[in-house]
Amino acid sequence: MKIAIAGLGRMGTQIARKLAEDGHDVTAHNRSNDPIDQVAQYGAKPAYEKQDVLNEFNGQKLILWLMLPADVVDGELAEWLKIIPKNSVIIDGGNSDYRLTQRRAQLVGGSGSTLLDSGTSGGVWGYKNGFSMMVGGNKESFDVVEPVFKSLAKPNGAYQHFGESGSGHYVKMVHNAIEYGMMESLAEGYRMLKDGPFKELNLADAGEVWQHGSVVNSWLNELASDALKENPSLDNTDGVVAESGEARWTLETAKELGIDLPAIQTSFDVRLASQKGQVTFSTKLLAAMRNKFGGHNINP
Repeated sequence: MKIAIAGLGRMGTQIARKLAEDGHDVTAHNRSNDPIDQVAQYGAKPAYEKQDVLNEFNGQKLILWLMLPADVVDGELAEWLKIIPKNSVIIDGGNSDYRLTQRRAQLVGGSGSTLLDSGTSGGVWGYKNGFSMMVGGNKESFDVVEPVFKSLAKPNGAYQHFGESGSGHYVKMVHNAIEYGMMESLAEGYRMLKDGPFKELNLADAGEVWQHGSVVNSWLNELASDALKENPSLDNTDGVVAESGEARWTLETAKELGIDLPAIQTSFDVRLASQKGQVTFSTKLLAAMRNKFGGHNINP
């Protein structure tokens, strides 16, 4: 399938590479040139300007995957809508607020094109393991681009169409909020091991045991154990943990619906407190886990 990828960060680069290597005709665009040149080595066609993308399609149906930070989507989308032909399909594969996605879908629809939202999980491991994709928007457009999702899910990922515009980003938002709570629980547990009555416990060994037949066996626990094997004391990790929006949006929506989310609220509050200097071994491990699955900076 012919597709353009705009936004070649950590995940966008992997998406472009994975699609190109799976036989898709990929055009790669980014605001800076170095990532374009990198992806071109994997078989993607370079597009240094937005117009280069349109020239590459040359009248064929434009399918454009945006992999952008949430705070730049509106500006980039506005620029693309000025130049793309009608009947284009735009896929927002980043972590956008589902409420904004609903409004953007109306905007794109008013221009004669379609917006799909694909909450995309997999971090820096998606290229190897396959991405997990939660998709919302027009079903006919989804059916057209489904081969893209099939390729990105290989070998062990998955995808599903959840319904109307915003539903994909909504499911991904809740996924990430759950992630906050799971990570916080693991980080607190490892802190209890470290600061408990048995001072010689090997935390990485505990994590390794938990990965075999234990009910807390999980990828997050594996990453925590790996981080502790590499750096048992988490030296040179300042313990400041970023929050990228999804838990905040989940808590806002929960408040509107009258739903209590105490575990997610607490995990969110811990991250905010870390940004004000309240750091512990737990927040250091949170930062280390984020680095392991997403390539996020240990010291933002």
